[in-house]
Amino acid sequence: MNPPYFEELNGTHLENDLNTNLLLISTVLGDSADFNKIIININGTGCAVLSIEGMASTQLMGELIYQPLTDLAVQKITREELHRFVAEGSLMSADRQSVDQIGKLTELLFSGFAAVVTDGFAEAVCFGIQGFEKRAVSLPETEQTISGARDSFNESLRTNMSLVRRRLKTPALRFKLLQAGKLSRTDISVAYIEGRADPETVDIVQQELMSIELDTLLNSGYIMPFIDRTYGQSFFSALIVTERPDVACAALNEGKILVFIDGTPECIMLPTVFADNFRTMDDYSQKPLFAAFSRWLKYLAFLLAVFLPGLYAALVTFHPEVFPLKLLLNLAAAEEATPYPLVVEIALLLVLFEVMREAGVRLPKAVGGAVSIVGGLIIGDAAVKSGLVSQPLLIVVGITATASFVLPSLYSSLSLLRLIFVLAGGLGGLYGIAVVSLLLVFNIASADQYGAAFTSPLMPLKTHGFGDIFFRPDFPALQTRHTTIADRK
Repeated sequence: MNPPYFEELNGTHLENDLNTNLLLISTVLGDSADFNKIIININGTGCAVLSIEGMASTQLMGELIYQPLTDLAVQKITREELHRFVAEGSLMSADRQSVDQIGKLTELLFSGFAAVVTDGFAEAVCFGIQGFEKRAVSLPETEQTISGARDSFNESLRTNMSLVRRRLKTPALRFKLLQAGKLSRTDISVAYIEGRADPETVDIVQQELMSIELDTLLNSGYIMPFIDRTYGQSFFSALIVTERPDVACAALNEGKILVFIDGTPECIMLPTVFADNFRTMDDYSQKPLFAAFSRWLKYLAFLLAVFLPGLYAALVTFHPEVFPLKLLLNLAAAEEATPYPLVVEIALLLVLFEVMREAGVRLPKAVGGAVSIVGGLIIGDAAVKSGLVSQPLLIVVGITATASFVLPSLYSSLSLLRLIFVLAGGLGGLYGIAVVSLLLVFNIASADQYGAAFTSPLMPLKTHGFGDIFFRPDFPALQTRHTTIADRK
């Protein structure tokens, strides 16, 4: 529960008396240890400089605030002239705001502003001199770059915005700032290009974000259920998260909307289509022929990651006649030596693989590689030699696991889909595979994100965007033809 005074915070106004204002602010902040206040007297006028330790730069505070105020102390200046200098006549900071409410003042203090409160005036002048610690721009970790930019977003919202602005110097690029979270008051930025993004979609996204009633917003997963209209319906997420600025700029160019969350080294792109998961920025660094071959490999990897274990279970259990005689005899001998049914073996191996992968991800990098070696070589070899699983099955699971790594944005969905298709194939054969495949197609086709069909441009068929699914258009063609997400609605 919020403290009793918290709900009335935004409605509480500053007073004309400096001591009363300092008492109000100290009471609201609960005499927090990181709250700093410096009280000085300039020609008989009391003045206080307020800041939060670690949020504002001490160097900039000394150069832009303390030094000008100290220079005024030796001049004959009235109270009104002092306040006018601080509020209008000084160049202490490029970001200057005058506030008269306690709630807005505390928000600015917690955002790295320093506030100057003058006795006799019921307002505080705040200067943006942020100086909190932040991680430097570094190499992308989850999205490897083969050829292209090597920088990635970090936890600073302003830095992320500047990385996008540096690449798109058009005045049509818009950044809208808002806050969400009752306690965290997390800064959120909505970015789009005027004239390419759908204005109605932009308004809806901003309204959805401002309507969030959560206490805290700590990463992008907190807001996805509110802006993803298919969150509880579609098996695949209709939102894509990226940590690469060049990918984000390409999305803006296509008319998509970006959502940045302060403290999160990534941004959310929306609306997206299913085919966006198979396109990468590296495709545009290669010749169209090689890029097309790479995309076909991704589609093949998707089919292998989803269908291969279930198809193997269906064929071995219900349709052994499809195998050549020699292969069939080898498979029969291998399965005869194992104590468990085939479906149980596949499920056991898949779950064991996910456990080892989770351990490799959570552990430090120096240890994570060792876990993969131990799991893949020692445990796998011991499982085959002990007769718990068969060698052909181990090959199938290995191919499936490798194929799933080709599409990192779909990995979570693929992990569950594999198990579903294994059960369908092991219990219903090819008929079970066909039924589950049909349900999956229906689920994907029913997803609609802000008027953009998730299966576009295949369903409904859009000929102008069809070629970009399996092939990469050449750059001379892109000069005369530009397709946005709005064209796929």
